[in-house]
Amino acid sequence: MSAGYSKLNRRSDNRKALLRDLSTQLILHGKIVTSAIKAREIKRVVDKLVTFAKKGDLHSIRLAGETVRELSINDQTALQILFKEIGPRYKERNGGYTRIYKIGYRKGDSCPMAIIEFV
Repeated sequence: MSAGYSKLNRRSDNRKALLRDLSTQLILHGKIVTSAIKAREIKRVVDKLVTFAKKGDLHSIRLAGETVRELSINDQTALQILFKEIGPRYKERNGGYTRIYKIGYRKGDSCPMAIIEFV
């Protein structure tokens, strides 16, 4: 029986922190380079966050705030960017907010690498 997600060879608290950090970086920068397996897991998290941002109510802000770190870029936090820019951008779209490009293998350990970005 599979768990329905990749464990990424980490304990649950480390895995949740990794996904939280990578999804926050994706929101702040719009595009990140990571391993293909991590990109597939980030896609699941970020698609849920964008769905919360499309709703835009207080409950959705609080649920998204549990996942998104309070990092800032140019005096805007990731949560503000998610709800003021990304949510309205995908108001008419029904899922599939991110895109994954495979870019080859990492030189050191031959891990498949990918770019994940917003559509």
